[in-house]
Amino acid sequence: EKVGKKILESPKPSVTEYEVLAREELDGKEDVTRLALTSISGRTHQLNVHCAAIGHPIVGDAVYGYGGEASANGGLEESMLPEDRASEDLQTGIAELYAGKTMCVHANSITFEHPITREKLSLECTAPF
Repeated sequence: EKVGKKILESPKPSVTEYEVLAREELDGKEDVTRLALTSISGRTHQLNVHCAAIGHPIVGDAVYGYGGEASANGGLEESMLPEDRASEDLQTGIAELYAGKTMCVHANSITFEHPITREKLSLECTAPF
């Protein structure tokens, strides 16, 4: 059973905020956009599904990305996708370049309460890609 189909059977509200940080080339060949994504509602796979649903899947996403295991385009019909989505040729090129590699998603910062000391911890790390 496709993962995206499961999500569409009992959808829950979800909100993702995004900011375009840069437009870059992947391995000097394909145009990609570096985003800062913030999950407001915290649903499972939310960032992946939302990026796929607007026609710009996360680079290296073997589940929701182009040709992935889940329903294409985050489960949306082709007619529901925005006109400015990444072309099929571009998505194919990116999928071929990144086949078998780690997905380009990274938590730039995280803040949480230590489970024992209850101290608030904040960690930051720049993306390795």
